Amino acid sequence: MIKSVIRCPNNMVLIFDEDDEQIPEYQGRYEEVKERILRDAPSEAVFGHWFDYETDIRTVSREEW
Repeated sequence: MIKSVIRCPNNMVLIFDEDDEQIPEYQGRYEEVKERILRDAPSEAVFGHWFDYETDIRTVSREEW
C-alpha cells in the first residue's frame, strides 16, 4: 500500500510503502504516473515535493501535488 509520494525537481516520482520500501510500479515521470497514483493512494498517504533536494521534503496536499 502507498504510504508516501515524493515528486522530485526532475519530475520523477518516488513511492514508498508502509515498510519504507520503494514501489517501482508507481515510480516514473510525474506526467505518466500521476493519475494512477492519485487513484490508488489511500486517503492517509502523504504527498510531498522535494524540488530543491534539501534535507526536508515539503508536505503538500493531494490536490497541490
